[in-house]
Amino acid sequence: MGAAQNLKERRLADAWAELQTQANEGLPLQADAYRLAFADPEFLLRRETRGIRLQLEMLKPDLAQRDAGIENTIVVFGSARFREASEAQEQLVRAERSGDAREIARARALVRNAHYYDHAREFARTVARYSARCDKAEQLFICTGGGPGIMEAASRGAHDEGAPNVGLNIALPHEQAANPYVSPELSFKFHYFALRKMHFMMRAKALLAFPGGFGTLDELFEVITLVQCKKSKPVPILLFGSDYWKRLVNLDVLVEEGTISPEDLELFQYVDDAQTAWEHILKFYDLKG
Repeated sequence: MGAAQNLKERRLADAWAELQTQANEGLPLQADAYRLAFADPEFLLRRETRGIRLQLEMLKPDLAQRDAGIENTIVVFGSARFREASEAQEQLVRAERSGDAREIARARALVRNAHYYDHAREFARTVARYSARCDKAEQLFICTGGGPGIMEAASRGAHDEGAPNVGLNIALPHEQAANPYVSPELSFKFHYFALRKMHFMMRAKALLAFPGGFGTLDELFEVITLVQCKKSKPVPILLFGSDYWKRLVNLDVLVEEGTISPEDLELFQYVDDAQTAWEHILKFYDLKG
């Protein structure tokens, strides 16, 4: 009589083995009608299967985070171009040697904004230290776009404390790799911006937006809109660097022109240091730091 079967054993056809063999031997994949549909890259990349790809981008990061016990995140947005002080200073020295006025101006801006890198790193450390004392279900995890700059700083702060952190990276024409401080098992790569944004919000218990460019603005205003329209539950939305944000966007104009209600300005708060940002979150959820 044969050995008893393990009820939990997963048995799939050898589709994955076939793909692995092709990759190991450096053989190009050829169109093959007989290949199983889920193991056929040419088929999965057709325009008609876009819906399936959207589902997969939704499901893969969700299952992985669920398996890792990641239920509550604090999302940190901000410029991918900012650098820590030492690197910014080195770039300024090189720019001054070159004599290129545009490079010098760019490098001076990096030096001027390097303190944001330090603030993002310190904020993430604070979150990680707090979560280390909590039960698993109550822990908060740093989540970023997974790239360089402010994203790297926040990932690095969590990494400093040995805490897992999530990176939701995006495939771009100019390839962007995940920063080295994202937890490898929680480092995800997206093709669709829409699915990436959904994952930012699915587990978010707070949003901290540092100075940034179009991407930061896009993500920030989408979150504010979702909360304003009650499509998402209220969460602390914190704009780090009051001088930057108030110079960039005069939101009082929206109230003056009647395009938003005065109380809509209460959907977010300005903060200027990591501790104040953290205290806003503690107060919102009535947590003890």
